[in-house]
Amino acid sequence: MNTEATIEQLRDKVSAHVRPVRRIVTGENEKGKSVFISDGPAPNHTTDPNTPLAHVLWVTGEASAPGPDPAPAGQAFGFHSKGGSLLRVVDFPPDEAYEPAKLARFLDEHGVRDKGDARHFWFHKTQSLDYAIVLEGEIHALMDEGETLMRAGDILIQRATNHSWANRSGKPCRMAFVLLDLDVDAEPGSK
Repeated sequence: MNTEATIEQLRDKVSAHVRPVRRIVTGENEKGKSVFISDGPAPNHTTDPNTPLAHVLWVTGEASAPGPDPAPAGQAFGFHSKGGSLLRVVDFPPDEAYEPAKLARFLDEHGVRDKGDARHFWFHKTQSLDYAIVLEGEIHALMDEGETLMRAGDILIQRATNHSWANRSGKPCRMAFVLLDLDVDAEPGSK
C-alpha cells in the first residue's frame, strides 16, 4: 500500500468530493479528568491507486500499531484486525473508475476475493462482523443472491458473508466501517 506521497499524486485524479476525515481522540490527564488528546485529520490515509481511498481511524487487536497511536501515518492494514476492531472510512468511486483486474490483485493480496463465478468485481469475504454505514451518497450492497440500494444513514450488518459494493451512481459514496474480528471456532449462530 502507498501512503501520503501517493495521496498527494492522486488528489489530481480523485473527485473533489474526497476529503480528509476528522479524528477526535479522548483520554485522561494526569488528574484523571477527561480531555481531548487530539483533534485533526486522521493521519492514516493509506491507499492503492487501484482501490478506493481509505482512512483507518482506530485499531485494536493484533493489527494495532505499537505506540500511542494505533493507526499512524504510513501503517498498512488488512481488512480487519485479529482479536480486535478496525474503524475505516472509505470513499468508493463509481464502478466505472475501477480496473477490475487490478482490484482483483488487491483482494487476492489480502486473501479475501471470491474466486468463483462472482457477479461483480468487488465480491469478497472476511471473518469479521462489519457494521457498514453510508455517510454520503449511495451504493448497492450485493449478496450472492439479492441486492439492496443503501443511502446516507443506512446501516448494513455484514456477518462474515460473501458480499460486494457496487457504486452505480456516477458519484463518490462515503462509508464508515466498524470491523470486528470473529472467532472462527465460535459456536454456529454466534455471528
